[in-house]
Amino acid sequence: MNTECKTVKEQLEEREYEILSPYATKCKESKGRKHKREEQFEIRTEFQRDRDKILHSKSFRRLKHKTQVFLSPYNDHFRTRLTHTLEVSQIARTMARALRLNEDLVEAIALGHDLGHTAFGHCGEGTLDELLPNGFHHNLQSVRVVEVLEDMNLCKETVDGILTHTWGYKPKTPEAQVVQYADKIAYINHDIEDSIRAGIISENDLPQDCVRYFSSNQSARLGKMITDVITSSIDKPKVTMSEEGWFYVTKLRTWMFDNVYLDPIAKAEEKKAKNIIKSLFEYYTEKLAAYCNKEDIPTIVTDYISGMSDQYAIRRYLDLFIPKPLAENSNDEALFRKIQDEIHQV
Repeated sequence: MNTECKTVKEQLEEREYEILSPYATKCKESKGRKHKREEQFEIRTEFQRDRDKILHSKSFRRLKHKTQVFLSPYNDHFRTRLTHTLEVSQIARTMARALRLNEDLVEAIALGHDLGHTAFGHCGEGTLDELLPNGFHHNLQSVRVVEVLEDMNLCKETVDGILTHTWGYKPKTPEAQVVQYADKIAYINHDIEDSIRAGIISENDLPQDCVRYFSSNQSARLGKMITDVITSSIDKPKVTMSEEGWFYVTKLRTWMFDNVYLDPIAKAEEKKAKNIIKSLFEYYTEKLAAYCNKEDIPTIVTDYISGMSDQYAIRRYLDLFIPKPLAENSNDEALFRKIQDEIHQV
């Protein structure tokens, strides 16, 4: 077939076989979408379309006002769930490009991996987990967002990567394995930077063996983690990290949990946030009793609350539970009436 007669999409698909690793996931070999109702676009591959669907979704836009670690940060330089997602995407794409994996699939997974996260970050997730009989997990909710709530009809490989980005799951593609590592690398490093900015820790507080191995410099530490994954995985069917590198990553992550994630300073406002989520859940559960089947209510309420941004959850709480003063006439209005009376008397 003459190249000039081929569509851009067909040329991109052929190029994947020329430049990507034999272990990479090729678009033409995708297991497809759940529904066969899609139009065909001649300028984008299917994984590129997935990326664009996620990027243009409402749930993606709401990530800008969802907590990463610090609730309602006063400083614009602290990460939110959106900036975390963008950093995961950048790290994952860097590794995928070096490993000659499918960068478009990696980007789609990375952009969609946290769409199901609640307001107030892991505090909100933990609160819903306590309230629901079967618990709550943000990766499962992320899949529900793309498959049900916004019905994006993504490729099965993208959905699998979103589901399995949480450690403990087994991804079906090397691209999803890349995102697993990118997520951990991103949050460990940017949470250290944010914690130093918040005054909770200093660079001198970090475990010294981890500092010697990775460096105390943010850029150098990040670069070494990324390079470790690349050098350990290049031209191999499985994405992995060196045993020594993973040991120090795990140690640094454990240290962050002990000294930051569970620190009373970082979590000072969590009781209030937990109360907001719990109060909203109980309110909507009771409110829907007259409209829905009892067994459907927890799912409906969970979908609504987990989709809320921090700001929206706070606004709903204020509207529902904080009394408002009665409207009063201002002194200005009394003044204007007096002036009108004087004009009429003249």
